[in-house]
Amino acid sequence: MSNSLRDQLLGLGFKDAPKPAARPKQEPRRQDARKPQPGQGGKPARPSRPHAPRTREDIDLAKAYAIRAQKEKEERIEAERLKQEEARQRREAKAKLEAFLQGKALNAADAEYVRHFEYGGKIKRVHVTAEQLKALNAGQLGVVQLNGRYLLVDAAVLAEAEAIFAPAVALKVDPNAPAADDPYSDPKYQVPDDLVW
Repeated sequence: MSNSLRDQLLGLGFKDAPKPAARPKQEPRRQDARKPQPGQGGKPARPSRPHAPRTREDIDLAKAYAIRAQKEKEERIEAERLKQEEARQRREAKAKLEAFLQGKALNAADAEYVRHFEYGGKIKRVHVTAEQLKALNAGQLGVVQLNGRYLLVDAAVLAEAEAIFAPAVALKVDPNAPAADDPYSDPKYQVPDDLVW
């Protein structure tokens, strides 16, 4: 009962696997040194398939796609160039504005009032004295934003700063503006004179 599995399979009618016949040794063929054979040394051989001839419509469509791709590439390059040029001009204008505003800021260290204003879609503030607050509301003073700070300047300096770099003007009060621009100018919003806080 010590038959091996092999012996048991042979007993059931299974046959031994045939042994591969030994191949006769062939002498290697000589190859032309100038031409690499397909699959050796060069690119693998590709089966040759008949190609359908390209129609004129295919060629025209390919040309149209190539022209469109080239146009889009040129437009992207031009847009990037304009963006860089605009950024360069902004940097130069900011540098010129900074040099212009040297020593012209009127911000007081002892300012006790806060004047709020809208700039860049947010509510900002600048600290002013009582006299500066009156002058600011009358349009005699203005506020310029420079490097994250809000500088109080007189109207002449504000006008020149606006000519150099208009986006830096944070607050410019026009004393001649009609009161209708203010939504609280309506009499129903007026605070009575005898109101005591």
